[in-house]
Amino acid sequence: MTETNSTCLPILCLGEALIDVIERAGEVEEKVGGSPFNVACGLASLGHHTTLASWWGNDARGHSLEKHLHSAGVDIVAGSANAEKTPIANAHIDSAGRATYDFELDWQVPPLPDATQLSHLHTGSFAATLAPGASAVMSAVKSMAIRGTVSYDPNIRPSLMGSPEEVRPQIEEIISLADVVKASDEDIAWLYGDDVPLESVLHKWKEMGPGLIVATRGPWGSYALCANDRDMLVVDPLNIEVADTVGAGDSFMAGLISGLLDDGLLGSAPAKQRLRQARLSDVQAALHRATITSGLTVSKVGAYSPTRSEVAEILTADPTL
Repeated sequence: MTETNSTCLPILCLGEALIDVIERAGEVEEKVGGSPFNVACGLASLGHHTTLASWWGNDARGHSLEKHLHSAGVDIVAGSANAEKTPIANAHIDSAGRATYDFELDWQVPPLPDATQLSHLHTGSFAATLAPGASAVMSAVKSMAIRGTVSYDPNIRPSLMGSPEEVRPQIEEIISLADVVKASDEDIAWLYGDDVPLESVLHKWKEMGPGLIVATRGPWGSYALCANDRDMLVVDPLNIEVADTVGAGDSFMAGLISGLLDDGLLGSAPAKQRLRQARLSDVQAALHRATITSGLTVSKVGAYSPTRSEVAEILTADPTL
């Protein structure tokens, strides 16, 4: 793996940071969370200069978010703590370790750094579609798409996004501007219906413009499509015992962005062009890093962020990954 250059312009993760109030087998605990928050922590743990723009309160829960971000090495955009109170996601964990959510929150966006001060923008989840903050997210995506690179994970939250018909145009507009799109098979089924084949949706998204599209499929691994390759790659999952799936998709996203940055396929306008010309063989190492980071996360309880050394240990044990 190539070590990152700490002098590079930072990555901006834009979206929610919140407290997961987790109910499991009749017991309740609170943990920091939120999809873009988790991606930011994941990228920082992998050695990338990362900053987060979000919206939480100047309260005890907000201070917990800030403490975790500082510990992970994530910078915070000024104004992120100006909400009236810190948002909550009530997470219900079933016997198989799967999480479902309902939310108590308000979503707004603090003043953001100019796109010229950034290398890459990651956004997703309800932050990209929930008013009033969604309009600022869209403006940031449009600005960054011209000057650098953008990654996007729809990370569907039905209780906050309305119906598929209502939210699909917003999601597809961001897909058309993004360089990398990652979505779960469950997200895609919610957006387009269970009767629409996953592969047909991926090919539809490919025609919209991204350089790389990935669909994660839980225990069945993931599918990947490149703009410059007609074939689809099937990536096997990491064979590991699952503690729970909280943060698994976010960890996959962080590992994927990390690998693509290290391989010069994200982080600048020239990198955007290289990604558009890449074949599946060029992105395979990044996909494997994503698979490893996600696998390490599901082996722990909560949204654990693996380090480079942990990823390296897995690769050392099995160099064929």
